[in-house]
Amino acid sequence: MEGSIVQALLDLEEKISVLTGAAKYDASCASSGSGPGARGGSFRSGGLGAALLNGVCHSWTEDGRCVSLLKVLYSNVCRFDCAYCVNRASADTKRSSFTVKELVDLTCEFYRRNYIEGLFLSSGIFADPDIVMEKLIETAKTLRTQAGYNGYIHLKIIPGTGEKLIREAGLWADRLSANIELPTDKSLQNLAPQKSGKVILGAIKETFEAGAENEEDRRRIKFLPQGKFQAPVFAPAGQSTQLIVGASPEDDKTIIGLSGALYKKYALRRVYYSAFIPVGTQGRGGISDPRLPDIPGPPLVREHRLYQADWLLRFYHFTPGEILDDKNSFLDPHIDPKTAWALRHLEFFPVEVNRADYETLLRVPGIGAKTGRRIIETRRSRSLSFDGLRRLGVVLKRARYFITASGTFIDRAEDPRRIRRLLSDADGAGLQLPLFEF
Repeated sequence: MEGSIVQALLDLEEKISVLTGAAKYDASCASSGSGPGARGGSFRSGGLGAALLNGVCHSWTEDGRCVSLLKVLYSNVCRFDCAYCVNRASADTKRSSFTVKELVDLTCEFYRRNYIEGLFLSSGIFADPDIVMEKLIETAKTLRTQAGYNGYIHLKIIPGTGEKLIREAGLWADRLSANIELPTDKSLQNLAPQKSGKVILGAIKETFEAGAENEEDRRRIKFLPQGKFQAPVFAPAGQSTQLIVGASPEDDKTIIGLSGALYKKYALRRVYYSAFIPVGTQGRGGISDPRLPDIPGPPLVREHRLYQADWLLRFYHFTPGEILDDKNSFLDPHIDPKTAWALRHLEFFPVEVNRADYETLLRVPGIGAKTGRRIIETRRSRSLSFDGLRRLGVVLKRARYFITASGTFIDRAEDPRRIRRLLSDADGAGLQLPLFEF
């Protein structure tokens, strides 16, 4: 009996190693927008949780808080043969699968030990999409209803899954995501011919519509005497998606245009950009796929600039056409996209910080959303000087060329080439998600 228990533990440890390693290339996990009690369901009362080891990844909320998630696949067995994927059918890799009970027990144990704050669960397509999705839903439902788990859950939607299952998934998960994978259907057909852009977008659309209907239904529901809602919230942290950068030939203009359309049409919380990693892309026999680019490493600087451009879309009220156009179809690797826009539009500057409205302040390099609000609030009682701007959080290293304070300059933006040299980031430093204001 003791020997069988030890063997079972060894088998589980091997599964954890294989299936957490197989999940690490999916960038679309973050814990945000959902806290204890946010879902409104009865399973939230009591139980576990109030919202390093294999599979524990660090992610960030929208307010910059670092959280730990168990990031794992239900199975890395996959019938699809996507050229860029380490788990594709033709890859010479070790295969394994969890059971629902194993995943539930593992998540609860990690939570009790305070290793994690949530679960990110995806899977290879080992069977019909509905069958795979049912296993993911069963895991989340068991955690909620039987294990009393109150922590964060992010479920991956399997494209091709039926409408009913998507709607059920949102009742147990805090966030849902369906990866759009590549910027165009042409590239998807080239590198992942078994997948369909139309089907993926259909899953994103269905998730959006289910959330909108749930929100409308909840508006109609009156509070009970106890002050509780009858209906649970559908995926309170919304939905996200992921784009692989560098595996296909599209320019940044195409990628930013697609992201802008997804935000506008489907109200996505986040688009994640994952630099293509040319690791494990050989098929059986060790032969590289000729459809993939021959690059020495992942394009991390490009990924970083795309995240900065994404912030301009989400928080700075830029449109995709303002960030990039036909003459500038790739983001500048040496300066951030906001500064690049400013240097192309010097006629917009200088901005007088004591008079400019909020939208105008957001266009100034070195002034972010929070700092802009501080400027508006502070100048109601006094005029702002450059020292005052620094204390409010303005990054004067960048802003100095684009602003005046009571008509006074620090430095005039007369030579864009000079400014570009002074503000360039030629060494590619700072490759993390830009939590600073730029």
